[in-house]
Amino acid sequence: MSDEMGFFKPLNNNEEEESSPINKNFIESMLFKEEEINVVQGGKKGTIFVCAEGGIGGWVWLGSATGNDRGGDQCCCVCDVLSVCDENSSATSMEIQTRMNTFHLIFFSLLFYLLTSQACHPIDHHALLDFKHKITSDPSNLLESWKPQTDCCRSWDGIACDSAGRVINVSRSGLISGKDSMVDTSMSGTLSPSLSNLTFLQLLELSQLKDLTGRIPPEFGKLSRLTHLYLHSNKLSGSVPDTFRLLFRLEELYLSNNHFSGGIPPEIFRCFRSLTEIGLSGNQFSGKIPSSIGEMVSITRLDFHENNFSGVIPATIGKLKKLSDLDLSENQITGALPESLGSLRNLEILYLNKNQLSGSIPFSIGGLASVQFIRLSENKLTGAIPPSIGELPKIERFTGNIPSSFGNLRNLQTLDLSRNMLSGPITSQLAKLQELQALDLSFNPLKLYRLPNWFSKLKLSRLKMANTGIQGPFPGFLSSASTIWELDLSSNSLTDKLPHWIGNMTNLMTLNLSNNRFTNAIPAEFKNLSVLMDLDLHSNNFSGDINTIFKKIAGAALGNFNSIDVSYNSFSGPINNGDESAMDLVVSLVLSHNPIGGMIPEWLSRRTQLERILISNSKLIGNIPEELLDLKNLKDFDVSENRLIGEIPGHKTSIPASAFSGNPGLCGTPLPPCKHSFG
Repeated sequence: MSDEMGFFKPLNNNEEEESSPINKNFIESMLFKEEEINVVQGGKKGTIFVCAEGGIGGWVWLGSATGNDRGGDQCCCVCDVLSVCDENSSATSMEIQTRMNTFHLIFFSLLFYLLTSQACHPIDHHALLDFKHKITSDPSNLLESWKPQTDCCRSWDGIACDSAGRVINVSRSGLISGKDSMVDTSMSGTLSPSLSNLTFLQLLELSQLKDLTGRIPPEFGKLSRLTHLYLHSNKLSGSVPDTFRLLFRLEELYLSNNHFSGGIPPEIFRCFRSLTEIGLSGNQFSGKIPSSIGEMVSITRLDFHENNFSGVIPATIGKLKKLSDLDLSENQITGALPESLGSLRNLEILYLNKNQLSGSIPFSIGGLASVQFIRLSENKLTGAIPPSIGELPKIERFTGNIPSSFGNLRNLQTLDLSRNMLSGPITSQLAKLQELQALDLSFNPLKLYRLPNWFSKLKLSRLKMANTGIQGPFPGFLSSASTIWELDLSSNSLTDKLPHWIGNMTNLMTLNLSNNRFTNAIPAEFKNLSVLMDLDLHSNNFSGDINTIFKKIAGAALGNFNSIDVSYNSFSGPINNGDESAMDLVVSLVLSHNPIGGMIPEWLSRRTQLERILISNSKLIGNIPEELLDLKNLKDFDVSENRLIGEIPGHKTSIPASAFSGNPGLCGTPLPPCKHSFG
């Protein structure tokens, strides 16, 4: 068995070797791998080794169970595994062979234990089970595989470990991949502070579970190795813990679409020097945006939209040289735009709309060499836009006031200047924007009177000019505007009748002409709008047969009505009782305040998508169809101020009595009970 170095190799049955003492130092030097595992029995402990050469061999160091010093331990070769060998102990080949069977049994048992010891660490195992314990509902069984008797590293879905058996990834999102599609699920419960014991954790993904509630435990500050934290789209509340300043390795942080509130501790941003993406949108965060935001020098995406942040945009934001996406929209931010914005040369998206920004746009905005999308609408900005903005080479979308230099923005696709204080005239230089697809100038005191003739040169798909002062007949240039699929000319002073050529606008999907002064009947050519889905004509003086609308042709894939609002007109009926294919998928039907007359058609009861039916003050007669109130999606119903009679059909939907009032012949819940039977 021995060689001159004393290295042990397992013997063949026919081998005979003279006895030789074991050279422990050489054994240690030749080991391929040493794994130590505390095997305790009878007050003694041992260590198992795997040899580098000669197949599997083994030695056990033995000593007291309480001793930590290896120096006093003894090394024995295949001796009685849990008995202490003498200091000068040696083993002959005969002794080795006689103990080989026992050794193999013990060795492989210890080896199995060794291998499994590299699996889930007990601390991590307990931390994850404690998290599961605090989950009160798991309808899709996201945690079903998390069983106490199994190995979290090898058997638990959504868990990844390192080679030492420490958990590094926990990923249980509410949006999971199915066989053919994404499955949207949920989970109820709270975040266990025990998760902070996962001190090797790098990724924590618990987003889109919808019903996680409570606060983020401040103990999460112990997760110093964490690089990715995703908790968005839940119902978490409270403030961001101060201990987040300890998460200095964070690269991505998403807390969007929760119920978080309070301010952001300034120290946190100072420590987020590795952070590349942060999403806090859709919460109730408040207070000022700290100037320490400029310390996040690695940030590329910053999304704080739809909160209650106030105060000014810190000038230090100009230090974020890697920033490509900045969204501070839908807050309460005041003051002027900082000059330092112009130094963000990598910025591609700038959304500052729906705030209370004031003053003029700084000339430095021309330095945004990479910007493609800008939204500044619904603020209190004044003055002219600097001509330098017309030189931005990549811009595709802008919201603000229009300088003539906009004609140079040849790549501009969307121009949204809605809800400002823009006054006319509109520069004709916009006619050069042949890539422009969407133009929205709505809710500005433009006092246009007429849409300029050069509008006909644009190849628009969306035109929104609501409340811009347009007067007179329907704009004639639209007769050849076959590319438009959304048209909004509402809240103007348009008069006369709809021209017959409206039937040529065969790509129209959304048409809003409400709050104007249109008269006469809907032309027969209206039926050619085969892809029209949303129609709003309310508050005009239209007249004629209301069935002209319902008989519209429906396209093969599109064209079923989604919503119709023709209330406050003079349309007449009655509504035909034949099934109209364009009405198959209608969700909202508002016909109130028209002298329609006749009965409620039976086919409405078969329109299972209906959520809203409003036909008040329309001179209706007869009974309410038996199954109409049992439509499974019905949420809003009103047939008040008509001439309906009979007992109100039984229904599960909660409908107030006011929805049936003004019909002296109606009775039954929620009105007073009927005095006689209607058989």
